[in-house]
Amino acid sequence: MTTNALVYLVFGIVLLLALVFDFGLLSKKDKVVSIRQAFVQTIFWVSLALAFCAFVWMEEGKKPALEYISAYLMEWSLSTDNIFVFILIFDAFSVKEKHYPRVLISGILMAIIFRIIFITVGVTAIQYAEWILYLFGAFLMYTSYKMFFAGDDEEFNPYESRVYRFLKKYLRLVPHDGGGKYVIRREGKRFYTSLFVVVVLLGTIDILFAVDSIPAVVGISQSKLVIYTSNIFAVLGLRSLFFLLRGAIGKFDYLPKGIAVILGFIGLKMLAQHWIDKWVGNEEQSFISLAVILFCLSGSIIYSIIVNKRKKQA
Repeated sequence: MTTNALVYLVFGIVLLLALVFDFGLLSKKDKVVSIRQAFVQTIFWVSLALAFCAFVWMEEGKKPALEYISAYLMEWSLSTDNIFVFILIFDAFSVKEKHYPRVLISGILMAIIFRIIFITVGVTAIQYAEWILYLFGAFLMYTSYKMFFAGDDEEFNPYESRVYRFLKKYLRLVPHDGGGKYVIRREGKRFYTSLFVVVVLLGTIDILFAVDSIPAVVGISQSKLVIYTSNIFAVLGLRSLFFLLRGAIGKFDYLPKGIAVILGFIGLKMLAQHWIDKWVGNEEQSFISLAVILFCLSGSIIYSIIVNKRKKQA
């Protein structure tokens, strides 16, 4: 067995055990998750991701490990932005707290499937046409600009989304959760509940975020191992992070701008990769990427906290 195959095997075993432990043992049906439980579960997923990073370092070397942790932090930060949209969707459809865990699990499993498909297509396309990297770089620069200068009036409205309008046009929807069911029957006809709509919206929203995140992680590393594992670990931590951050919406106003700067940095790096490779070694590039991601994330969070504190004191 090759080293790469061994890492994949360990990842698969860890992933399976973690899913059984977290989704099976820690996620009882209709149970409200407290902030304390969410914090413990978030620490669990982050610790697992860091432990896997150490394993990659031992088996694959320093460079893949640095790329992995950079990609994980990139995906984790984008997931945080993703969560704020999830909160808007739950609030818009008045989802009861006891249904949060099950709906989030359904959305996360859909997200994992979509990510695997997107990653496979993206990496395969790059192998046959490397010039796609320049398209990814230009797209990230454009996304960075839009995200950095986005106004408060551009807040996502689930009822105005194309997905909701499509579902409303072609399916029989009912304005309630059907007692926790996705589909109910009336007079022999199927009706789809608000929980079904929420799950579909969560899945499609993650597709939109994947359009940004996959090019971003490809800009950090083109190793399938790094891209798959960092993405999936970040997505798996979404549920616990949701419960941890749902009370913090509005407290990290400048986090999207920090993420925008990271996307812009990665996009610029992809466009200038030919010249960067001449002057900077691969390991140095990995260190620089990690440093920029850490600085932008921590800086935007700290600045958000300082600004909010000043507003309260004013």
